[in-house]
Amino acid sequence: MERTAQSLTGAPLWHAGGCHCGRVRIEALAPPDLQLLDCNCSMCARGGYLHLIVTKEQFRLLSGADNLVEYRFGSGTARHLFCRHCGVKSFYVPRSHPDGFSVNARCLDPSTITSMNIRPFDGRDWETAHQGLSAP
Repeated sequence: MERTAQSLTGAPLWHAGGCHCGRVRIEALAPPDLQLLDCNCSMCARGGYLHLIVTKEQFRLLSGADNLVEYRFGSGTARHLFCRHCGVKSFYVPRSHPDGFSVNARCLDPSTITSMNIRPFDGRDWETAHQGLSAP
């Protein structure tokens, strides 16, 4: 794995990624050692989603905005965005951080990732569990 000077220091860098077919491409600014949440709610558990929570400033939609379809359920706050061609959700606007994004770490290109620290999140009991979340 090739590393840049930034990644050797642990400083944030832009991680690229996207959907399966490549029509949706994104970038997220985060350290090379990713801090992730593994949610057990009905949506995340079924999709195997690993959450990297970032602010709007730490996220870029590079291409594919016109290929996204939206799904909302429950409170309607979260904006689940899927590629209309391959069905992959590489990012979305989460209920817990409606002013930011959750990037699926499984959709990031591995070349800039040093490690993934995965912490369980009890999304089945969201009302209680979200109180323990901090801003990205």
